[in-house]
Amino acid sequence: MFIPQSYSLAIILCVVTMLCWGSWGNTQKLAGKSWRFELFYWDYVLGILLFALLLGFTLGSTGENGRGFIDDIRQADFRNMLNSFLGGVVFNASNILLVAAMAIAGMAVAFPVGVGIALALGVIINYIAVPKGNPLVLFIGLGFIVAAIIIDAVAYKKHSASLQRVSKKGILLSVSAGVLMALFYRFVASSMATDFVNPEPGKLTPYSAVFFFAAGVVVSNLLFNYLLMKKPFEGAPLSFSDYAKGSIGVHLTGILGGVIWNIGMSMSILASGKAGFAISYGLGQGATLIAALWGVFIWKEFKGASRPVNTLIFFMFIAYLAGLALLVYAGT
Repeated sequence: MFIPQSYSLAIILCVVTMLCWGSWGNTQKLAGKSWRFELFYWDYVLGILLFALLLGFTLGSTGENGRGFIDDIRQADFRNMLNSFLGGVVFNASNILLVAAMAIAGMAVAFPVGVGIALALGVIINYIAVPKGNPLVLFIGLGFIVAAIIIDAVAYKKHSASLQRVSKKGILLSVSAGVLMALFYRFVASSMATDFVNPEPGKLTPYSAVFFFAAGVVVSNLLFNYLLMKKPFEGAPLSFSDYAKGSIGVHLTGILGGVIWNIGMSMSILASGKAGFAISYGLGQGATLIAALWGVFIWKEFKGASRPVNTLIFFMFIAYLAGLALLVYAGT
């Protein structure tokens, strides 16, 4: 199977993760013009599973290092399969809340608050479990990122107040999503071998771990999203007949969103072998910056903002960039 052999390549894969995790939300925005996010989400999780299978049977089944995709699944201990599966369940719960927040409050708010919290807590959790990298530099970088989260929340409050539409529900959903999202990566990481080239018996390698993770997302979605359709955060209840009314283009947009997100997840897991789980996860969650850029400059979610609000947004970007640069430096 393909395995990154250098720290520099691992960082490049983390950047790919950042771009993918920060950009998949655009598919929800595109579909959301005529399609409720609860309906979008069925196609999104299908895209996650399809890409996990595609990657497993391609990069996961070629090369001489490690174990092949099918062989790795056959030898895996049930406990490790379950941990990775549970990671998918926890992620799905958090991501549904994030998508709901995005539909209510916009990308420029949901991502910096929700994913920012997930980044800060997730890096701490993963570093405690597997210490790798300079802790002082790592946590100073986290401090900058937390500052960026606070700045973004202040900017949103000021801008929303001027428009008389502060969405407390959107902020609450973002915070709830962030706390849950901080936990999912550790479940997946705990199921994996410490050495991808010569993996321990019973442990998962990246491709099988991503597959069981995707299975957890799909299975849990049968419950989570069904309940959400019947008891939505906003709007009238939905049924599967509403889903059946979607056009091919709308369904493909949702699948594309899942594929984009799982490209990011897969690259992050692959990068963790050289970069460590804390740095790999932390850099990937720099997606917050990418999503904020989309929200501000493409979707115009802060259109008409006052000069003080625009100044806050500028400092938010600076703080995020400083924090991400320190996370990279922490692993050198």
